Amino acid sequence: MGFLVFIINTLYTLLVILLIARMIISFTTLDYYHPIRRIVHNLTEPVLAPVRRMMPQTGGVDFSPVIVLLIAYILRILLIGILV
Repeated sequence: MGFLVFIINTLYTLLVILLIARMIISFTTLDYYHPIRRIVHNLTEPVLAPVRRMMPQTGGVDFSPVIVLLIAYILRILLIGILV
């Protein structure tokens, strides 16, 4: 069971790092074809796109990473609570 908790925590940490990297990159001048930007975009877009579709338009501000972080945190707490 400890191994499953480790995997859950590792995946959560990786998701948080990728989403923070995406938020930081969005403020930089890296063009879309930069390898780092493409990798981060390709890894996070499958998670962000469904949330973005469900949210109302907010005038150019994308709150989907914050919503995904909140959902991932709650899911992590619930899964670890079930396992422990």
